Amino acid sequence: MHSIHKLGERFWYISAISLTDRPILGMVTGTEKTLLIDAGNSEVHVTYFIQELNKRGIPNPDVVVLTHWHWDHILGLSTLRDTVSLASKQTAAEMKKLLPYSWSDEAIDERVREGVEIEFCAKAIKEEYKDHRDIKVTLPDITIDKKAEIYLGGVTCIVQHVGGDHAEDSVVVYIPEEKILFLGDCIYPKMYAEKVHYTVDKTLRLLDVLESFDAETYIPSHQQPISKVEFDQEVAMLRPLANYTKSYQGDQLKITEHYKADVKRELTEDELETISYFVDGYKL
Repeated sequence: MHSIHKLGERFWYISAISLTDRPILGMVTGTEKTLLIDAGNSEVHVTYFIQELNKRGIPNPDVVVLTHWHWDHILGLSTLRDTVSLASKQTAAEMKKLLPYSWSDEAIDERVREGVEIEFCAKAIKEEYKDHRDIKVTLPDITIDKKAEIYLGGVTCIVQHVGGDHAEDSVVVYIPEEKILFLGDCIYPKMYAEKVHYTVDKTLRLLDVLESFDAETYIPSHQQPISKVEFDQEVAMLRPLANYTKSYQGDQLKITEHYKADVKRELTEDELETISYFVDGYKL
C-alpha cells in the first residue's frame, strides 16, 4: 500500500511500491504554483497521489518534471493535460522512441526477447496494467539542455542534468529552501543491458555532481528518503569501489580484498553485488 508523507514545509511524497515498480513521486508546494516530480508508471498511480494531496489542501500541479525516460516515471503523463511538462532533451528523444510501441503481452514479450525490454519491467507493466492496456506515451512540453530554475513562490526547484549509468538523460531536482535533493534513479546501476552494471567514470562524475549540492535529505525513487549521513555512506562505498575497479582492472578478488581491508569487516550482500556490477561494467 502507498503512504503519503510530508517533509519540511513544502515537500510531499508518495511511497514506492516494488511489485508494480511504482517509484516515489514528489510534490513541491509554493505560494503561487506547485511542481510534481515524475508522472508515475500509470495514470492510476499519479492520479491517486494528486487526489490524496487534494484531500490535504494541495492543488493540482502546475508543472511536472520528468527525471528520465523509463516507463515507470512517464506513463502517467497522459492524464496531466493541464500541467506543463518539462524534461531534458535526451529524455524527450528517448520517449519518442516509445511512441510506436504496442503494449500487448505479446509485444512486450517480443521486446524482452530482442533485448529492448528487461524481464523485471515486463512483469511490472503486466502487473500494473492488469485490467487494461490503454497506454499513451505523451511527450514533454518543454525540454532543457543542462539546467533550469523554476520559482513557485517562496520556494525554488533547480532541475539539473546529471546523467549516470542508470540513464544518460537523468536529471535531479534540488529544493534549496528545504535542502532536499530528489535523485530519481540516477544513483542506480544500468538495468537496460545484458548485465546490470556500473562504470567507473560515469559513477565518479555523478558522485562529484551530487556532492556539490547542499542537501540534508535525498530521495532515491525506489527506496525511502535518506539522510545526509546515509547518502555519505553510499558514496563511501561507491567511490572506493569505482577507484579499485580502475586500479585493479576489474579484478573482482583484488577489489573485494582491498575494500574489505578498508572497512575491516565482512562485506554485506549489497557491497558484494555492487562490486560485481563494477566488474561487469569494466568488462564491457
